[in-house]
Amino acid sequence: MKKNKNSENRGAAGFDAYYTEVYGPRWNTLKNALSAESLRAGICYPSKKEYFLDPASLCAALCLPCSSSSRNFDMCAAPGGKSLVLAGCMNEEASLFSNERSAPRKKRLDSVLAESLEDSVLQRVRTFCGDAAVRCRRETECYDSILLDAPCSSERHVLADPRYLCEWSPARIKTLSMEQWALLSSAWKMLAPGGFILYATCALAPKENDGTIQRLLKKNPEARICTRETIRSIMTENLSRAKFSIKLPASCSVESVFDSAESTENGLHVLPDTSGGYGPLYFSLIHKPFAQTENGGQC
Repeated sequence: MKKNKNSENRGAAGFDAYYTEVYGPRWNTLKNALSAESLRAGICYPSKKEYFLDPASLCAALCLPCSSSSRNFDMCAAPGGKSLVLAGCMNEEASLFSNERSAPRKKRLDSVLAESLEDSVLQRVRTFCGDAAVRCRRETECYDSILLDAPCSSERHVLADPRYLCEWSPARIKTLSMEQWALLSSAWKMLAPGGFILYATCALAPKENDGTIQRLLKKNPEARICTRETIRSIMTENLSRAKFSIKLPASCSVESVFDSAESTENGLHVLPDTSGGYGPLYFSLIHKPFAQTENGGQC
């Protein structure tokens, strides 16, 4: 998008102009879908408090390989829904490390995990508070599976709050993409050879989604983007081993949410105007090969 110094480049008018350029005539339909009431899925461990999250978020979390991972890391874990999913899919000997940089949000994370996880699973989950973007300075190649649900523009929430919409500017996308890159770069350094990163955002802006992944691929040409078929098979395996039950809106299944995702250059994007109201949720599964001499590409 061309740089525009006019005030029309900001606020509601600038927001509409920016996303009209990205999505073309589709934007009005997508915007209406974003403004509709969001639908929720429930996950529940036996005799524990049910937790609700967007079905697209549930779907994405189920796409990180956990069955053969001994050390799993949720980098930006609050409020805790995706950590609940990972904890319920990992094997009996595995551990989950859940991080949140905000102390109040970390407190909320601890509360969610304590209320919704079985004790036998909770005892294998550790939480801590810190900036995951710099954690790679003291931990390298030590996690088998990493979930990075990165801070993002969250346009659905911007539309729902007049104050945020009034303050919107394209500069926020640039700032957030820099933060996302710092987190993804750190995740790559902490990922053990043979491991996987699931990168996710609830953003619509391509710069925060495929753009961030593209930067990783340019910096680390050995990285492999997993195919849609590979990701779906991982999701199916995790569903078969999950220790929690799932309650979904009528006429919805995890598989149907996944199948509604639109393929992008480097990932999958669940958008509410084509998914039945779920999302938005972008996710990409990245593999670090054992042999660094292997060519990059897909796995």
